Amino acid sequence: MDQVFEIPEEPNVEPVSSLEEDVIRGTNPRFTFPFGILFSTFLYCGEAASALYMVRIYRKNSETYWMTYTFSFFMFSSIMVQLTLIFVHRDLAKDKPLSLFMHLILLGPVIRCLEAMIKYLTLWKKEGQEEPYVSLTRKKMLIDGEEVLIEWEVGHSIRTLAMHRNAYKRMSQIQAFLGSVPQLTYQLYVTLISAEVPLGRAVLMVFSLISVTYGATLCNMLAIQIKYDEYKIRLGPLEVLCITIWRTLEITSRLVILVLFSATLKLKAVPFLLLNFLIILFEPWVKFWRSGAQMPNNIEKNFSRVGTLMVLISVTVLYAGINFSCWSALQLKLADRELVEKGQNWGHMGLHYSVRLIENVIMVLVFKFFGVKVLLNYCHSLIALQLIIAYLISIGFMLLFFQYLHPLRSLFTHNVVDYLHCVCCHRHPRGRVENSEPSVDAEERQSIV
Repeated sequence: MDQVFEIPEEPNVEPVSSLEEDVIRGTNPRFTFPFGILFSTFLYCGEAASALYMVRIYRKNSETYWMTYTFSFFMFSSIMVQLTLIFVHRDLAKDKPLSLFMHLILLGPVIRCLEAMIKYLTLWKKEGQEEPYVSLTRKKMLIDGEEVLIEWEVGHSIRTLAMHRNAYKRMSQIQAFLGSVPQLTYQLYVTLISAEVPLGRAVLMVFSLISVTYGATLCNMLAIQIKYDEYKIRLGPLEVLCITIWRTLEITSRLVILVLFSATLKLKAVPFLLLNFLIILFEPWVKFWRSGAQMPNNIEKNFSRVGTLMVLISVTVLYAGINFSCWSALQLKLADRELVEKGQNWGHMGLHYSVRLIENVIMVLVFKFFGVKVLLNYCHSLIALQLIIAYLISIGFMLLFFQYLHPLRSLFTHNVVDYLHCVCCHRHPRGRVENSEPSVDAEERQSIV
């Protein structure tokens, strides 16, 4: 569940013994203002308005291709956003004609934001009153290094507000990686070849960049929540700042490299980029086919095999869109009901960043040696070096987060330093024979996971 309420660090209630384990009774939840919902709606409306404005400008200037691609990226992401909100809220099984109509005219996030604000104001007015319908929620927490099971009551209204927050988190990712990433990449390309930055295009690129950074940051937070669903997780300001810097540097350097590479080779770059995207897109399906597993049929209630297949295709398209520009922080597993690999796969992360670093170096070298001087009035070698350094710095912040700032790093059987040391020790296997037996602490952490 989203962080709609707070749980005190040291609950002042006596543990309630159960048949299996001791449970600490938590205090009543305290709801918070839905800033994330307002911010996501603002980004959606701002990017949509600036995109439509640029479509009008391109049409006025008879720039048909620029107009077509700008409008296509806007429409595709907007439609996917509407479908995401409808799917999360299960509106097809409800009698809500106004909501469906607002989704039909691509204003679904606006009406959902109003619904969330009304729900929040209702909770604010009824603060201190007990709700007639409540449910019990149990989560594990790490308090002073010890694992504690906490149980608390969650009212129906608070749970509804949490559903709105979760829906907007997923909407922000859809908008970021299926709309903002291609939009930002294309507008950067147009700016590069036209050698001018009108105000409308600059506003559109700013909205797209903020949307991508916000979506990538949420991607990390959701990945942690999905992998450790049994735990109540808190991310402090320092952790969020580290993730934001990591993702900003990673995405901006990657997209700028893609734009420079595309501007250098033009149509010759399309096969390389398309092949790159298709490999990421079909990788989960190839693994699913090789495993011999059957398609999961219980992803959602009342879903036919066709509906399940459409959900899996949409998930893989989003997964490919995320991994094309940055690391998804999750590994897709189509044979599983939850569709993700919950283990901390250091090998998958290392492989992704190694391949992306090699790709970026190749594309930067192509730009350096074959780039046209008319494109930029700066030294190509300096630009290439700065982009690679920015990408390496983003990897450094990523390693910093997992080594020192991850909220549940105490549950890792191995951390980043252990993995890097393990990779290096393959060259000297004899030197590690005496330390091959696992320690008691490692066994305890393994049992926790």
